[in-house]
Amino acid sequence: MAKHEFGIMQKEPLAKERFDTYEPQKYNCIAVDDDFIEPIMIDLQDVDCYWHTLQKSGKGFAYCGITLIPPQSMTAFLKILASQSKKEYIPLITLVNEAKENSRYIIHFGI
Repeated sequence: MAKHEFGIMQKEPLAKERFDTYEPQKYNCIAVDDDFIEPIMIDLQDVDCYWHTLQKSGKGFAYCGITLIPPQSMTAFLKILASQSKKEYIPLITLVNEAKENSRYIIHFGI
């Protein structure tokens, strides 16, 4: 089954830094089955993110790529996750809350 992986970045990405390598172990990522990400992709289109670099801003996740989710987008991301009312989102909600409390970016590795 296809998985998306999410981890907290311990340092803020640099302006010209690129994230093109699949490195979920570097960020202690948690895996979330695509069956739970695919249904919320439309809602995520309203969340400000960056794709592979801070120089490429956009809305929503790079479904098959790498997304950098900035601290200012955590509230919107949490709202989407909480609206689903499914226990499968609890580990991701916990991770997003931790990132929000510490003003950290989340890195998302798509399928």
